[in-house]
Amino acid sequence: MSRPTSLGVILGTRLSDDGQSSPDGTGDVAVQPVDPELKKPSLFRVVLMNDDFTPMEFVVHILEQFFAMNREKATQVMLAVHTQGKGVCGVYTKDIAETKAALVNDYSRENQHPLMCEVEELDD
Repeated sequence: MSRPTSLGVILGTRLSDDGQSSPDGTGDVAVQPVDPELKKPSLFRVVLMNDDFTPMEFVVHILEQFFAMNREKATQVMLAVHTQGKGVCGVYTKDIAETKAALVNDYSRENQHPLMCEVEELDD
């Protein structure tokens, strides 16, 4: 008996690893392919935290540079950071959110600003 090239239903014969029938012919085996269950990845917010030292124009620059915001949207988020203590820059999958936050934090340090960017998981 030759080994099947794709998964299907096999009844009545158990096959060994080499594709041959088992010598004792014991057991009925049914094999059916199953599609894996897929779920959407968890999402995370990238959040800028307010501080008393980073200039507002630098925050706007960060939002334009790293989050592709236009000047008007960047100004709105900067004002939210300033008045509410933090502002959401965007929502991404975990890897992208963590990368963006790290890039912003590194860039802020390189420019001698204490601006902090954090990642928060969205509640489902």
